[in-house]
Amino acid sequence: MGHIHLGLARIEETVDFMPKLYLAITNHGFGHATRAASLAATLLQHYSDLQIVVATTAPQWLLQSYLSSERVTYRPVSFDIGVLQSDSLTMDKAATLEKLQWIRDHQEEILAPEVDFIQSAGVDLIFGDIPPLVTQLAKAVGIPCWMMSNFGWDYIYRPWGGGFGAMADWIADCFGDCDLMFRLPFHEPMTAFGHITDVGLTGGTPKLSAVALRERYGLTVPDEKTVLLTFGGLGLAQIPYHKALQAYPDWQFITFDRQAPELPNLLKVEDRTLRPVDMMVICDRVVSKPGYSTFAEACCQGCGVLTIPRQGFAEAPLLVDGIQRHAHHHILESKAFFAGDWSFLQRPLVPPSGEPLAKDGNETIALAIGQHLSLI
Repeated sequence: MGHIHLGLARIEETVDFMPKLYLAITNHGFGHATRAASLAATLLQHYSDLQIVVATTAPQWLLQSYLSSERVTYRPVSFDIGVLQSDSLTMDKAATLEKLQWIRDHQEEILAPEVDFIQSAGVDLIFGDIPPLVTQLAKAVGIPCWMMSNFGWDYIYRPWGGGFGAMADWIADCFGDCDLMFRLPFHEPMTAFGHITDVGLTGGTPKLSAVALRERYGLTVPDEKTVLLTFGGLGLAQIPYHKALQAYPDWQFITFDRQAPELPNLLKVEDRTLRPVDMMVICDRVVSKPGYSTFAEACCQGCGVLTIPRQGFAEAPLLVDGIQRHAHHHILESKAFFAGDWSFLQRPLVPPSGEPLAKDGNETIALAIGQHLSLI
């Protein structure tokens, strides 16, 4: 299996003597890829001698929006699927189960080329977010496997019953071989993991100032009436753009949805070097489905979070509960939202019931990796 350099410069032979991190990312939406890439960016910033192999089928443009370095190599390999979906809220459980069973039954075939690669490349540490199979990859090559997440896939699949029970058991067994789990906020107990360290929020750092963004896009509406609409990599086709946005002509809405209609108060960000976190610096609030990466970055940037409940996905209640405790928020009524009733914009945000979360997740994990690899 080939690999592709993300950076512009060619990696020289001397990098073979540099410490190497193999970063494996679950293939489910964009959230796992963005939070793992934000960690990788922190690592590259702190450690000039570190080389990173990013193993995922997430789009290269998405990774490049967080990472641009000659010390990063992209390896297009898939270890898992997460949940197969037609959009950001609609799940195909039958197809997911069929694919999961195939992965379990063909795990040796999936891992074989990566075993060869890791041994030949001289990888020093495997880090996963959060493909279960990478623990078995680490066992096969005899090096440690660390992970980070706020949930394990066993926690997602087990409530679905039927054949998912056996899949959850298999995944929990894999997770039991993880040497160290960095548990992120908004988490489930993660009982499958034997060694857990709790850390703060992770996320990307905005690239531009609020002034630079406003000048670039000619934006004049104040922050308190500027709203980011973001629904992950799969989007959400049924957003009632016309009805909802036309009711608030003096508000500024921002989206990364390239399929969104052309409306005078809707900015479609088509520059793929920019990310939702970059636009949050001019937004008072973010409207989103429940998702760790969006919620974490919104909390880090001090944005209010307005979210649509998600049924049948065990992580969603954890996220909604966390937002109620740690961020200004609204929990939206789905029927009204999709019908175009966005009167929630006119209501003051509900204050959090608890204290703000620590924002040092990237730094804490990067420090531990640096110490392990003797980079400090």
